[in-house]
Parts: sequence; structure tokens; C-alpha cells
Amino acid sequence: MTTPRLGIYGGTFDPPHLGHLILAETAADTLRLDRVLFVPAGTPPHKAAATLRSAAEHRLAMVRLAIEGNPRFALSRVDLDRPGPHYSVDMLHLLRDEHRGAELFFLIGADSLADLPTWSRPRELIGLACLGVMRRPGAAPDLDALEREIPGLHRRMMWLDAPTIDIAASDLARRIAAGRSVRYQVPDDVCLYIEEHGLYRNEP
Repeated sequence: MTTPRLGIYGGTFDPPHLGHLILAETAADTLRLDRVLFVPAGTPPHKAAATLRSAAEHRLAMVRLAIEGNPRFALSRVDLDRPGPHYSVDMLHLLRDEHRGAELFFLIGADSLADLPTWSRPRELIGLACLGVMRRPGAAPDLDALEREIPGLHRRMMWLDAPTIDIAASDLARRIAAGRSVRYQVPDDVCLYIEEHGLYRNEP
């Protein structure tokens, strides 16, 4: 029997946008993934709770709307249904137990790869999942230095080449607060949800 290949795509998704979807679809194709799990973050250790603009249930609802209709995409609330601190390595342990027998691929950006030595238990993390690393403009991690700090990293990572989509959730939130359109940058159903629930209107 073929081993299932499962992509893990974590993030605040506040709000989810087309860049997220394009990167996930690229990862599914490049890494031959059976499924990509979108995992909205609880409180990421590298971000203050105040930087989360929307409540968890709003972020979950928006991701659900964003990925609807793509059979390779699924939503997981594993990071929201556990106590903090919300370290990625602990989330991967839970998902490995939940999806026994699957090969895990943790999707991150090249900017996050550069910071990987500062994460909690990075050697343990790459033992749980291979890394699918998305190239980012201006991000050029020193791979030799990373290999010295996290031995075996080279063997556990693959580069993903996706179209460069310069969309940032923080910019979208500011546009919404200013009364500007974000159409064609977020899925239509997410756009409607944001309007119906009055999200991001008080963004500074």
C-alpha cells in the first residue's frame, strides 16, 4: 500500500488570501501530496497575542471558505484545541499520531527557514517531517550555516517554486480598514465573510 503524503501548512491566516492557496497548490503538485492540511495557529511563540487581529473561530471559518471545493485541501484545528505554548514541533507530534503511517511535509517560507535554529527543538522537528521550503524574494538563507546548526537538514528539505504573489495579510487588513477593496486578493467567499462580520475595520 502506498504511504500517504500529507502537507502541513500552518499560519495565522488572518485573513487567508490567494497567495496561501497558490503556495499550497504548488506544494501539493511538487511534493505529490495527497492532502494539504491548513492549520490555523493558536498563539505563535514568535508573535504577540495582540498581533492576531481576528478570533480563532473567525480565522477557522475563513480558511474553511477559502479551501472549499479543493479536494486536496483540508482544515485542522489541532493547534487551536491544545494549550500553549504553541510550538510547531508539538503540533507535528499530534498530527503524526492523528495520521499514523503518513509521511509529513511541513511547509515553510525561506524566511522562516533562516530562523529555524531559534525554533523549539528544530532537530526533532525535521525528524518528524520533511520541509517543503517556499522561495521568497530577498530571502537567501545560509544553508551551510544551517546545516552546521541542524545536522541532516539538507536531506530533509525540498525547495518549492511558486509564482511570486506579493500579498501580505497585514496589508490586506489595512486596506479593509481604509475602506479599500481586497477583491481578487482573497477568495470571494472570504471577502463576503469579512464584510458580514465587520472584520479588520479598526486596523491602525
